[in-house]
Amino acid sequence: MILPSSAGRVVGRPSPYLPAFSRKQLFYTARAARPTLSAPTLAKGRRATTTTSTESGDNESGHIQTQKNEGIFFFDNVFPLRLQWLNRIPYLNPDKFLADSLSKINHPNLALANPGSIIKRALPENLPLRVEKILPRLREGGAFVKFSHEEGINGAELESTLKQYLQDKPITPWFNPFRRVRAFLVQGKPWIEDLYRVPTAMVKVEFLPTAPENSAAEISQETLYSLFRKYGKLSEIAPQPSDSKITPRYAFVDYTRVRFAAMAKNCMHGYVVPPEEGGGKTGTLLKLSYESKKKSNWIWDWMTNHPRIVIPLLVALLGAASVTVFDPIRTFFIRMHVTHGLHLEDQPIIRWIRGQLMRGYDIIRFRKAKREDESLRIVWEDRQGAVDQLTTWLIETADTFIVVQGPRGAGKRELVVDQALKDRPNTLIIDCKKIQEARGDGNTIAAAAAEVGYRPVFSWMNSMSSMVDLAATATIGTKAGFSETLETQLAKIWGNTTSALKQIALAPRKKGDKDPQMADDEWLEAHPEHRPVVIIDNFLHKNNEGSASMVYDKLGEWAAVLTTQNIAHVIFLTTDVSFSKSLSKALPDRVFRQITLSDCSPDVAKKFVAKHLDADSEDKRQAGEQDVSAAQRQSDLDELDSVIQVLGGRLTDLEFLARRIKTGESPGKAVRQIIEQSASEILKMYLLDIDVSTRKWTPQQAWLLIKELAANETLRYNELILHDLFKDGETVLQALEQAELISITSKNGRPYGIKPGKPVYQSAFEYLTDDLVLKARLDLAIFTQLIGLETKNVEKYETELSKLAELPGTPSQLKPRITWCLDKAMASQEKIMKYEAQSAKLKKLLAEKY
Repeated sequence: MILPSSAGRVVGRPSPYLPAFSRKQLFYTARAARPTLSAPTLAKGRRATTTTSTESGDNESGHIQTQKNEGIFFFDNVFPLRLQWLNRIPYLNPDKFLADSLSKINHPNLALANPGSIIKRALPENLPLRVEKILPRLREGGAFVKFSHEEGINGAELESTLKQYLQDKPITPWFNPFRRVRAFLVQGKPWIEDLYRVPTAMVKVEFLPTAPENSAAEISQETLYSLFRKYGKLSEIAPQPSDSKITPRYAFVDYTRVRFAAMAKNCMHGYVVPPEEGGGKTGTLLKLSYESKKKSNWIWDWMTNHPRIVIPLLVALLGAASVTVFDPIRTFFIRMHVTHGLHLEDQPIIRWIRGQLMRGYDIIRFRKAKREDESLRIVWEDRQGAVDQLTTWLIETADTFIVVQGPRGAGKRELVVDQALKDRPNTLIIDCKKIQEARGDGNTIAAAAAEVGYRPVFSWMNSMSSMVDLAATATIGTKAGFSETLETQLAKIWGNTTSALKQIALAPRKKGDKDPQMADDEWLEAHPEHRPVVIIDNFLHKNNEGSASMVYDKLGEWAAVLTTQNIAHVIFLTTDVSFSKSLSKALPDRVFRQITLSDCSPDVAKKFVAKHLDADSEDKRQAGEQDVSAAQRQSDLDELDSVIQVLGGRLTDLEFLARRIKTGESPGKAVRQIIEQSASEILKMYLLDIDVSTRKWTPQQAWLLIKELAANETLRYNELILHDLFKDGETVLQALEQAELISITSKNGRPYGIKPGKPVYQSAFEYLTDDLVLKARLDLAIFTQLIGLETKNVEKYETELSKLAELPGTPSQLKPRITWCLDKAMASQEKIMKYEAQSAKLKKLLAEKY
């Protein structure tokens, strides 16, 4: 077979331009060089070779030194490229390790055998050269072969003959059976480095001058194509942008395969493009290096280029995953929270141990708790009718709300939880106070979830999803739906709680019941005793702040669903007398069942305090401590009759009184301390000008009420709202009732009277009005405000009179109006003079007294 050589001559096998070397001559050449070699020969009596580890070149120089009549071949597809992971092993030189390991293998039919054996198969018998060194290149999957030849032999002819031989007798390794071993003559000066640089399909070709004083030419794409196409299929040749200031100039040569780029880099690095081929006057030196190629991901590109489709689809997938994965888990935890399945203290063995410990008289803490229960039993006996009524409602099938209303400290929660529901197995208590006092949407969601046992809850993701939604709005022009409002999050929590409560209510139902044909809703309606009870405590707490109205509206709607679907009984505990306005939105066609708790009667209050004192005396006797004398105890009990009338029957005040008496104070002194403390609280909360912006009343309005109630235990509602200070009277009075300064009594559905918010406040009001300096200061503020109001009235009448005076003449029809304005202005002026006279007296008092 005849092939054209690169020099334009014809070569064949045997080539007329290559001398015919006999086996004896080749063997002689090998023996002459044997003292400098350290590896076995290619074959007995044939070319000699060395496999000394030269992964960094001759003498660690990074290059292969060649002399006259010497050349270098680069053989491709000798090693698999997948062995590059060996470079990650610490303290391992893969090239040296591979060379040492493969030197022990001498099987010519294996591709991963001794490189000398591979080269032996790749070199034809009649090729007149002698192999000097074999340098494996593990990273690039090939090997350098340094050879020498006789004078007069052209390296290009050797390359042509070798290519023809490998084409006629291809070598296909087992790790790459679709690609054969190839060989090319190295035309440049290869850089044999042992750095960790992984080959890529793209090669960066830099154009450098051959000497510092010379200049380099920028090689054209046509020239680059003619130089690099023979090493493999090219996909692109990208020259440096013309406006780029980066030097030296460069171009990117992109191959379709990594092995093609590795072959080109090892054969053309250091090649000098002569002037006749476009290399400039002095030639241009080519420096080649691997360039990382950004992988294009069509899936990611499509997703980023179609956000209007991808983002809503992603939201839908996340929502589906949340419902499928997390909702059953959350429902399970809510069910365990209601049934106390995960509470160790509710397990039978734990309750038995606790019962044994509570029977021990040496456990003082438990005994005191029992004494306190005995003192509270007096209160519950007085309210037994309310307890029985509540118990009766819970076994009826009526789907309506139960509302327990009363002032703070009246014992609403204790009445419901500790008395009416003490034997009820499944109860859920939701404290609205904890939800409302949480700051921020994330904390509010977390607090609501904690009340029902909803977990896992990712409240912190609410702010992150809002940021993602904001970015999506900027990208696609509309919200993506990632962020959810507080209303939506609360709806999810209540929805999961509904599912859990329904499962609890249906748990007692068995397949063998006498009514298996009934639907779940019908069965729940027929068995109200199995429904769990939901207690919503502190309902309408801080109802005038921020998003409180929305939270309570959602609670009311959720409670309506529970009752109308017969899933659970709902009991609201509230101090707000206007609860019906909020609950009527949820159940507008139902009448609420209401229990109103008031203060204890004087007899019950005295028994409650006395029981506390008796329990304390018994504890002291059992502990060996000295108790008060019987005479002192009787004196304290006699004094209680008078102080109870002052203190009232509020449970919290009665407990406070009992604790102060236990410390050794007399009942009279203890009540005086309570009155003084209440007066200080009133002064701070209602009268001082601190954070007035959050109040719906002024200190002058609150002081007028305090002063009037100190003189009269009950005020007429309609009379008060006619006062000049109460232009917006009803709103102010409702706000003060919500703040518990006053309480408004109703008759026939309309407000008619105003009383102090707590019984002890009556005495506290009197205590505040006895302070002459405080009274003078606050009265002066009232007169100042009244003077301002009357001055505005006078100015209004004067303005109207001036306009009437501008009319030509004085029509008789306007004389009554003019007289009316004059009378009103005179009346306001008389009030101003009266208020100023009283203000002068108050100022004199403030100047004389501390």
